[in-house]
Amino acid sequence: MPPTRQAASAPPERPQMTVMLSRVAHSLYWMSRYIERAESTARLLDVNLHFLADLQDLSVASQNTWESLILSSGAYEEFRKLNATADSHSVTEFLAFDLRHAGSILNCVYAARENARMIRDQISLEMWEVINELHLILKSTNTADVWARGPQEFFTRIIRASHQFQGLTDATFPRSEGWEFIRFGKMLERADKATRILDVKYHILLPSATDVGGALDTAQWQAVLRSASALDAYRRYHVREILPWKAAEFLIFSDSFPRSLHFCVAQVDDLLRRILGETGARPRSAAARASRRLLGELESRTITDVLGQGLHEFLMDCQATLAAISDEVAETTMFYPAESSLEDQQQQQQQ
Repeated sequence: MPPTRQAASAPPERPQMTVMLSRVAHSLYWMSRYIERAESTARLLDVNLHFLADLQDLSVASQNTWESLILSSGAYEEFRKLNATADSHSVTEFLAFDLRHAGSILNCVYAARENARMIRDQISLEMWEVINELHLILKSTNTADVWARGPQEFFTRIIRASHQFQGLTDATFPRSEGWEFIRFGKMLERADKATRILDVKYHILLPSATDVGGALDTAQWQAVLRSASALDAYRRYHVREILPWKAAEFLIFSDSFPRSLHFCVAQVDDLLRRILGETGARPRSAAARASRRLLGELESRTITDVLGQGLHEFLMDCQATLAAISDEVAETTMFYPAESSLEDQQQQQQQ
């Protein structure tokens, strides 16, 4: 009697995430976000210092520039408690070296290393060595020496270490569920930083409409593009002068530049559906619905629509959506708060 033919079995469903995997996912996610945040802050400060150094009339150019960086970072009240004025030294010190500010470059690197240490057996040796080496360098760094040599060298070291870490991650980490959390954290952070970089320009818009499109306005938009490493890519598409609306359009709507808002949100949407097991056509979770709605807006709207609504208002809506996505993913897939050795690092710094 011939054997009976069995019905084709359905593809196995994605297994539910275990507590241990949630703990690992949490550390992978925040390790990636902190490294990306440190790099973005370093580039923003570096570009801003060069921008003001290149201009002759610093009194006009810098009157709102440094305060705009603090406003866009979301730490204005915290900054005001620690500093009387917003100038090149106080803002750079606060965003780069101040251990009292959880989002400073030093704290981001320390927190990234702490998360990497918690999952040392889950990441490659090369990834660990890059983070640990950068951590050791910063622990032995004296901020007074950094200022004496010029902070640009410090910022370049942070940016190159981040690039090295990301390249080694691409080359050595398996394309598993953990990989999705690393990518998700990086792209979510990039999307948020894209909105904040553009919002810096909003806060320093020239008060006179006749000045828009002038030499200073063009220089400011060039600095905005450089803050996102987008100047060369922009010039490949627009070989002539830098036009404000074209620069904003490129940073928001480009579907091929890896740091544009549209590109990052598309990656976030895809990775989010994988992480949450959203296999159907209609998203079930609030986070997946939010990302799909934001992606739909970016695919259907134009820069004219955004400017008509108001650039600042549009960016604030995007930041709120990205924050809501991050919060829900943390609540549904991670059971531990973000690792941050802020108190330990402050004690080490004092010693």
